Amino acid sequence: MPSNAATSGSNQADLNVPDELALLRDMPIFGAVPDRALDYLNTRAERVITPAGHWFFRQGDRGETMYVLRSGRVEVRRALGERAEVIGRLGPGDCFGEMALIDLYPRSAGVWAAEDCLALGISNALLYQLYAANPESFTLIMMNLARELSRRLRQTEALLFRQRDSAAHADRRGGAASCETPYV
Repeated sequence: MPSNAATSGSNQADLNVPDELALLRDMPIFGAVPDRALDYLNTRAERVITPAGHWFFRQGDRGETMYVLRSGRVEVRRALGERAEVIGRLGPGDCFGEMALIDLYPRSAGVWAAEDCLALGISNALLYQLYAANPESFTLIMMNLARELSRRLRQTEALLFRQRDSAAHADRRGGAASCETPYV
């Protein structure tokens, strides 16, 4: 759980379960997953409340949970040495931290709440429970996660190629290349 975040039970009165199911249903990583499996995840997912100005998690933290942002806005922040940048901004319906469900590496970026946020936390342990209860739905989710990560890798490769090409042209002209860093 995030160090600055609070959790609440899944039966909290201000949560609207049908809205959460629709939120999950509309996400690419839950594409073709039956409503029964989505309901299984939704009823067991941790509700995480993170106030504005606090971290869901920091770069380098151990990752065991993916988050689906129900309300609020976050910034994805990445640091390299003394240099830190906002590499993405996300809002309701977006997910983050999904690499934690695939690999065993520390978080590659931090996620900071720009506004008060409510998110659903889907942990490795919860996905394992889904695997035991419904292996077909688990497999669909893992395939969808792999597709999403592959899509992001392709975007990153294209960006690197454009930056390398831009830098080569700038070198030939004697100028500086622009360096954009979108969230991918």
